[in-house]
Amino acid sequence: MNGSAMNDAERRILVIKLGALGDFVQALTACGFIRRHHARDRVALLTAAPFADLSRASGLFDSVEIDARPKAYQLFDWLALRRYLREGRFARVYDLQTSDRSSFYYRLFWPGPWPEWSGIAKGCSHPHANPSRDFMHTLERQAEQLRMAGIAEAEARAPDVSFLQADVSRFGLGARYVLLVPGGAAHRPGKRWPVERYAALATELAAKGFAPVLLGAGAEAPLTGRIRALQASAVDLAGQTTLAEVVALARGAAGAVGNDTGPMHLIAAAGVPTVVLFSGESDPALCAPRGPRVTVLRRDPLETLSVEDALAALL
Repeated sequence: MNGSAMNDAERRILVIKLGALGDFVQALTACGFIRRHHARDRVALLTAAPFADLSRASGLFDSVEIDARPKAYQLFDWLALRRYLREGRFARVYDLQTSDRSSFYYRLFWPGPWPEWSGIAKGCSHPHANPSRDFMHTLERQAEQLRMAGIAEAEARAPDVSFLQADVSRFGLGARYVLLVPGGAAHRPGKRWPVERYAALATELAAKGFAPVLLGAGAEAPLTGRIRALQASAVDLAGQTTLAEVVALARGAAGAVGNDTGPMHLIAAAGVPTVVLFSGESDPALCAPRGPRVTVLRRDPLETLSVEDALAALL
């Protein structure tokens, strides 16, 4: 698709999806329906920098533009964003972010003309006019939004991450391992199961012949390091994996246990038996990872979840 010349039958379509990781992964389902519905059109994506490579690898977009997410005082960045939107000559925009920020982008087309717009921006042509939309799971909400915009075939399928492929032989893992994802938003510690519980779970898994493999971003290395210090058999890969490698590791794993955090959406979509731990700070009915073999455990507070319950759910 990239690099092909535009003909008279093509229209320019824009998708807006900024993040975070879990939200972006779930939006791949809606993006797939948009791509198929607009098979003869040129589909562009406006997204955040961390998701550019993932977006390009998906094959769903003809072009990917990075949104600098300008602050109120960054006038030149706002002017550049406005220029991209207006000069893009987009016939239709699908706002899958549906935030105050992305809805404001609709106003950047003033004084017109405005493209067709699917989202929640005031005055847009194809509003997601469901007053209960904030109480729907992300996949159901976006599917309904697309149906209201004329994509009748849209439905709430689990994301397809089959395009993410990687050789993970360099990690030297055996045939029997379980992924543990103990991280998450640092500013919301209540969403994290205590590291001592992860270490105890790693010990139980090792006793059953499974290598515990710790995944996380580089900033979470101190967290995984504490687990590794408590359970020496754990393999610590924090900060060492790409998103494609996370998916590849998931395909070879016996299972995975992790907090409500972005990588769990990739792992669940890969099809591995996945146990996702939720506290009272987020609602799995709205945002739980989707996949063919996902189990959600919710405790409030999360520290009351026992190692035995997590292990039973996994095995």
